[in-house]
Amino acid sequence: MRKAIRNTSLAVLLLSASIVTACTAADGAAASDQKSTEKVSLEGPKDSKEVEAFANSVFADSMKKFNTVGSNFVVVKEGKVLVSKGYGYADREKKIPVDKDTVFQIGSVTKSFTALAAMQLVDQGKIDLKHDIQEYLGGMKVPNKTGKPLTMYDLLTYTSGVDLPDIVTDFSVEYLNKDIPMKGYLNKNMPTVVRPPGEAYTYDNFGYMLAGYAVENVSGMPYSQYMEKNVFKPLGMNKTSVRLTPEVLSHMAAHYGPSGELQPAMGFAPSEKPEGSMTSTGEDMAKYLIMHLNKGEFEGKEIVSKKSIDLMHTYQFYADPTIPITTVGFEGYYSNVMNGQHVILKGGNVPGHSSLIAILPEKNTAFYLSYNNDSMMSLDVYEAFMNHYFPKTVKAQPSTYSKISKQAAQAYIGLYKNTRLYGVRTKISYADGNLLMETGTTGKHTLKMVHPLLFEDEAGNKMAFKKDKSGDITYFYYTNPKGVDFVAYAQKVKMKPAFSDVPNDSVYKSYIDNLNRLDIMGAKSGNRFDPKGKMTQGEFADVLLRAHGMHTFPDEFRENKKRMIAGIPSYQPKSLITRQMAAVMIQNLKHAAPGTNVKLSGKTDLWAVDAIAALVSQGIVDPDTKINPNQTVDFRSTQTLSRQEASALLDKAFGYYTLPIKP
Repeated sequence: MRKAIRNTSLAVLLLSASIVTACTAADGAAASDQKSTEKVSLEGPKDSKEVEAFANSVFADSMKKFNTVGSNFVVVKEGKVLVSKGYGYADREKKIPVDKDTVFQIGSVTKSFTALAAMQLVDQGKIDLKHDIQEYLGGMKVPNKTGKPLTMYDLLTYTSGVDLPDIVTDFSVEYLNKDIPMKGYLNKNMPTVVRPPGEAYTYDNFGYMLAGYAVENVSGMPYSQYMEKNVFKPLGMNKTSVRLTPEVLSHMAAHYGPSGELQPAMGFAPSEKPEGSMTSTGEDMAKYLIMHLNKGEFEGKEIVSKKSIDLMHTYQFYADPTIPITTVGFEGYYSNVMNGQHVILKGGNVPGHSSLIAILPEKNTAFYLSYNNDSMMSLDVYEAFMNHYFPKTVKAQPSTYSKISKQAAQAYIGLYKNTRLYGVRTKISYADGNLLMETGTTGKHTLKMVHPLLFEDEAGNKMAFKKDKSGDITYFYYTNPKGVDFVAYAQKVKMKPAFSDVPNDSVYKSYIDNLNRLDIMGAKSGNRFDPKGKMTQGEFADVLLRAHGMHTFPDEFRENKKRMIAGIPSYQPKSLITRQMAAVMIQNLKHAAPGTNVKLSGKTDLWAVDAIAALVSQGIVDPDTKINPNQTVDFRSTQTLSRQEASALLDKAFGYYTLPIKP
């Protein structure tokens, strides 16, 4: 459900180098390293034996590379299952192999089922895609500051414009044996529409939960019952479920971390999550793929109309004509891997399980895989599949670039914030006829102009800018696969009025202004910042969590609250915070790499020394902290922290330049 975004996605992108041996589930023998020697048709997979040989080789390599314990793989072509096979172990400790009936949590692949359910109701005339979604919520209201109605179409294409798209991303072991209704949960966790619906793409878990609730309300039955009656039974998906029942849990593959460590299964809040709570098997998912390839039909029954399937298979939202992003229910990430083919994707991640389906409607081909760890192994398999069966046949022509004038560049220049991951901030500036990009996820890049709304970096990754309804450059979408920007548009952050008590020549002004415009730390009262005022431990904690940027994920927020105060002898929210306590709290979330030549002078308690040294070594200090000629630093550790000092530490620790940026 996170779409691989845990710990700002870096934990998934920086994968473990440990190795696990893969074995086939069918006969327990080691997965073959044999490469297929048959000539591959440009029409895609055709022969079951050849596909199996290809899969054996790919999974042997990829499972080792990503330390994956167990996986399944299904390939469907022209209504037939070419391969449905398991690799490795569903439960390594119990030596239970993966097979076609092994249950995996499919995470956000659930969203494609929710889109299907919504389109069934559209077919029946019970939902209009372009009507205000509130017509279908039974009186539930969605706060909206834009004046433009939010529709089902906006929800299904990830363009709702809400400020907290992950407010419903809530995992916990404690939820496993609880019944948490969707309606009550939504009422307590309702975000606000802050961007005109349909204007900007943001991967949106809330939007799909709300879409599922609309299905529940319009149909008059719980979401799980609707899916069972109208989707699972007609498709013969007898081992697919919305809820984590004891029966489902007893057949589910175990969960493992990136290093192969066993993890507990986690429950959801609410218990039925239209955006990500489904479980399924390889055999069941094969039937789902066959229905898609048959344009909505399965074994002579119409599950959904061809018109609706076409909406699900056709890209509806583009960052640029060359950058497809979403259909109704599917996505187009990693367009460079499509090799010129029309491919739609839906991936999913929950703690310890990952999944991916890829459909090539024009080639009547699809595949599905699930596996039991948090990694991007699915991308490796996808790329190998495309290169093997649908290799590039036309060599891409190099782009031609134009210089942009300094005057024209002013429209792009500014600070941008990712509309999903608030901790991902980017600075766009100008130099020598190009735009410059600085971001904490991939560093510094030069952007050359292809045309006034499309640029490319030095590696050919595209950045598409977008204007708002007023005609101003307001958003960008960046396709760098090494970063996390592709999960949402970034939106330009507007300047706010200056504080009346912060002088223009203050060395703290830029930090104060940055945190204010990012809605991290604002006025103390009226238009006064109170720069030398003190902060309580609780006040600093609240600001720190916002600066860190993961406060919009409920489960991550809970963990960060605990992690933030680890190692502090006595955390008392109403007491004033000292500089050394603030440093430890920052380092607990920042994990700055400690330098080698930092020597602290003055008094510092032992529990804070390492944290302060790490921050100082990375330049995360306020302007009044100086390095002495003998290379010692007095951090003034036991003094209380002022608001302006807090602004400098937080902006330096979690601003756009937090790598720190290197040329």
